[in-house]
Amino acid sequence: MSETGGEGWGQSGNPTSVFAYEGHQGPEEGGMKNEGEMQKGEEEGQGKEEDEDYDSPPERQIVVGICSMMKKSKSKPMTQIMERLCKFEYITVVIFPEEVILNEPVDKWPLCDCLVSFHSKGFPLDKAVEYANLRNPLLINDLNMQYYIQDRREVYRILQEEGIDLPRYAVLTRDPDRPEECNLVEGEDHVEVNGEVFPKPFVEKPVCAEDHNVYIYYPTSAGGGSQRLFRKIGSRSSVYSPESCVRKTGSYIYEEFMPTDGTDVKVYTVGPDYAHAEARKSPALDGKVERDSEGKEIRYPVMLTAMEKLVARKVCLAFKQTVCGFDLLRANGHSFVCDVNGFSFVKNSMKYYDDCAKVLGNMVMRELAPQFHIPWSIPMEAEDIPIVPTTSGTMMELRCVIAIIRHGDRTPKQKMKMEVRHPLFFELFEKYGGYKSGKLKLKKPKQLQEVLDIARLLLAELGQHTDCEIEEKKGKLEQLKTVLEMYGHFSGINRKVQLTYLPNGQPKASSEEEEGPKEGPSLLLVLKWGGELTPAGRVQAEELGRAFRCMYPGGQGDYAGFPGCGLLRLHSTYRHDLKIYASDEGRVQMTAAAFAKGLLALEGELTPILVQMVKSANMNGMLDSDSESLTDCQQRVKARLHEIMQKDQDFTEADYQKLAPTGSPSLVNSMKIIGNPVRTCDQVYALIQRLTSQIRKRLEDPKSADLQLYHSETLELMLQRWSKLERDFRNKSGRYDISKIPDIYDCVKYDTQHNATLGLEDTLELFRLSRALADIVIPQEYGINKPEKMDIAQAYCLPLMKKIQLDLQRTHEDEAVNKLHPLYSRGVMSPGRHVRTRLYFTSESHVHSLLSIFRYGGLLDEVKDQQWKQAMDYLSAVSELNYMTQIVIMLYEDNNKDPGSEERFHVELHFSPGVKSCEDEENVPLGFGFRPASAENQEKQTNQGSLEDLSQDEPDRALPLSELISIRRSPMIRNRKTGSMEVLDQGHVSYCVPCPKLRSLCSGLFSASVLGVSSSAPNLRDYVRTHHRKPPLSPDSDCQDGFEGCSMVPSIYPLETLHNSLSLKQVDEFLNAVCEDSSDAHAKTMKGRYSSQGRYLVLSRSNMPSLHTTDLIHLTERNPLLLKCLKPSSVAPLTTEFQTASGSNVSTITVRRELHEMGFYGLA
Repeated sequence: MSETGGEGWGQSGNPTSVFAYEGHQGPEEGGMKNEGEMQKGEEEGQGKEEDEDYDSPPERQIVVGICSMMKKSKSKPMTQIMERLCKFEYITVVIFPEEVILNEPVDKWPLCDCLVSFHSKGFPLDKAVEYANLRNPLLINDLNMQYYIQDRREVYRILQEEGIDLPRYAVLTRDPDRPEECNLVEGEDHVEVNGEVFPKPFVEKPVCAEDHNVYIYYPTSAGGGSQRLFRKIGSRSSVYSPESCVRKTGSYIYEEFMPTDGTDVKVYTVGPDYAHAEARKSPALDGKVERDSEGKEIRYPVMLTAMEKLVARKVCLAFKQTVCGFDLLRANGHSFVCDVNGFSFVKNSMKYYDDCAKVLGNMVMRELAPQFHIPWSIPMEAEDIPIVPTTSGTMMELRCVIAIIRHGDRTPKQKMKMEVRHPLFFELFEKYGGYKSGKLKLKKPKQLQEVLDIARLLLAELGQHTDCEIEEKKGKLEQLKTVLEMYGHFSGINRKVQLTYLPNGQPKASSEEEEGPKEGPSLLLVLKWGGELTPAGRVQAEELGRAFRCMYPGGQGDYAGFPGCGLLRLHSTYRHDLKIYASDEGRVQMTAAAFAKGLLALEGELTPILVQMVKSANMNGMLDSDSESLTDCQQRVKARLHEIMQKDQDFTEADYQKLAPTGSPSLVNSMKIIGNPVRTCDQVYALIQRLTSQIRKRLEDPKSADLQLYHSETLELMLQRWSKLERDFRNKSGRYDISKIPDIYDCVKYDTQHNATLGLEDTLELFRLSRALADIVIPQEYGINKPEKMDIAQAYCLPLMKKIQLDLQRTHEDEAVNKLHPLYSRGVMSPGRHVRTRLYFTSESHVHSLLSIFRYGGLLDEVKDQQWKQAMDYLSAVSELNYMTQIVIMLYEDNNKDPGSEERFHVELHFSPGVKSCEDEENVPLGFGFRPASAENQEKQTNQGSLEDLSQDEPDRALPLSELISIRRSPMIRNRKTGSMEVLDQGHVSYCVPCPKLRSLCSGLFSASVLGVSSSAPNLRDYVRTHHRKPPLSPDSDCQDGFEGCSMVPSIYPLETLHNSLSLKQVDEFLNAVCEDSSDAHAKTMKGRYSSQGRYLVLSRSNMPSLHTTDLIHLTERNPLLLKCLKPSSVAPLTTEFQTASGSNVSTITVRRELHEMGFYGLA
């Protein structure tokens, strides 16, 4: 703490007046020693003259009275600040004893010139108001306004009157005298309060600010239930509850839930011109309070934007509270005030204590010094000194990590199509607005219940009157009913119904149809079920998230599980800008939530993590694909693929040229296994028949009739999915439906992995043959030759590619994210450093497409670049992009290079084919490791310290291009502060030549190789051993290196580096060229889709949604088509319309930034 003061402080820096209770003579009787006394009290010979001097100030003193409950008056922050306030030469601080406050009349209370008084539990605020009226002191915090702060309704009213942004809300007052304010209608996934609708997730707050039992209710699509917040008890601040119904007694505020990425910001003002902000983990995330070695909640100071500083000023003045705390929610690039707490101090910040005492002292002196003729002038001090982060040596700083990840292990996807014409289906289609776009997706429990009710009604009519005019097939209706009745209830996203309007009926009868198509309009009903994330999938995602920490500097060791290291250190200190996006499929969203749980070391249920951390990217097609709307190119490719696969003869040389023009080794190998495609399909069909026969026999056996299979499946359900495949795979004419091959492989892969204990015969042969067929059909559906692959890939990935390009470009720009405040960051050695992470979770189609773009889009020339040729050879040998496939882009910055130099930013591209299959160990293609060095640079190794020392929060570093990532321990001595998160050291980074025995089959996140190996790469087998996980269930299993140490959870292939020396300019030009090439084609596709609706949506006041805040996300969620047809030049008119509709002064820059952040680029 600084001992030197400006004007208005004592000359020696020590307090010039005592700090004691009124009516007491010394510290021994309850007073507090000042800092000078404490220092001198330890020395012998302390004289009484000093005490007398302190007790008898020579001049008129300004008395500051502290009137609050003793727990608050004697708190550490109050003590620290008052001790510093006493350093003002003319200020004396007096604390009112609690017994006097509670028991004595106000005319017996101590006298003071300035009063610091605030309400807390048990405090008689009425008496404090009476005292203020009697003595008329200068009030630091207005007392009458503190009545309003105790009522959340009044707080929100005042905030609204002052023009301060807050979440959209409505008040439910349960008062017999005001029945008009108590209109509550509760739905499955929403609540309507006095006519205002709040879809889940929403927040329910008691109107009494002293009641901290705040509930957050989650939608059924995320798992339902609620998070119950409360005042901290031990290490918990909230718990998850399965209860989804709102409270039926008491008055509440219902408000829109703000997605804050799991972070809350607490702001502390000291007057209108000073605000200190701290961020902490949101109590709603997993309910665990993060505490330091001293048991205090961990918070980190963050910088406020200019707009947030203005909000702090407004709050301070509106509530007339000089010392005031309030809560900010930073969501979607904007800040909202959600609570005002009144008098509140920062805990454990010496810099804040200094600042607070100076501001309060100067304020008191400014107001009262002239009155008492005390000489004083305001000190002039500089504020917000910029601190520039530095790096050392030639090391490169990690700036950005972008990962595109396929979802985890799931149950088999199943689908049933039927044409429906009954009026009840058309009524349902109209009820939910199907005619607006010609399509309707039904996923909510209420909607699915309506479909089930129609199916039951039609089946009942068919049962009673066999000759009634119901055109729907009885078998299809029965299947519809059976699937919708599965599980006994609707929850989560495990089933959905899609309806598509067909003006002239189905255009072409399927091969199963005996009759021709009927005239008149109809609806194509598509029922989808299955495809849920399995427990194994959750484990895979969570463990991969945990392993992902090792990609960040300082992430070495056991998944960086020790305090103060790598990603957790960056994230906890708010130097990590993380956003997680997922498509709208349930399995994808749950994968993202499980990954986030592992990545950030969270606890508890996935639902709160999903709602707060995972953003849905379905509004602009960035991660979702409409499988029903295939491009013309994809239709042609599928038709050609079916034609080739229907030939009843061995593949000829011409067939190899037609089907595998790229010469992919994995494709050629599969064609050799198949030989004659029709004969192979015959074998597959026969094996399916044998399989269904075996399951039927098991069902007839009383011992196994009630056998529970994996993930609560029964033998009957297993038989249903295999019987359906048996029916659908071969039609009545004997031809095979090639589109069912992926489904067959999907099912047999699932049963081989999860239901192997059944001991069904020939499943491995069925797995082998169906995999060979799938290895042809699945990748070739995304294009057979290179132009087709690029055409289809661009149709899928244009929005995602543009978003990736933007992520890379914006990394080095100043953004409105939580940033650590350097002046208040005690113990953080690189407060200015910021790492940006963007994670995109999606399905197989986007991963295939994105990989095709990198392979065939012309990023590098294989002839000229040996590393790229090796990478392409490796990718060609990969036969399947399995669950948890990853494409990772890492951006590094060398601060020693010129800002305009191409060498300033360095990009690396990495890839993993995902989960291992039980058959893969022998035939797995070998990559070249994670970040291998080039051969010519292997002789240039230098010793620069130890990479292990990055755990000390030294400047975050990456490897120089010429270095290997192997590590040896540093001989330097380290100074660790026991029990603290800080580990300080003087070490540097070191590299050495790796052991050539290490191979690329380690079960970690990163691949080791003979060229280079990182000991930061976690080996999941070692992880299982060191954490005493269960041994494998079957000692004979082929997959004994899974995450859980059992065969049901296979591990994931490590990352392999495709290229490690790309420049940012190179990548940016490549992405730009690819996006430009595809823009015209994409525009035509989009125009075709939307012109079929008869018109474009035009921006006008009439069709702008009613907006309550400047939150652009609402705009897109309520009318996603609104932005589909925007061109970049439309941002300015959009801003004007947005300002008009919302009444807020949002800037064009903000709108453009938010549009780009969400991936909207228009048609140009």
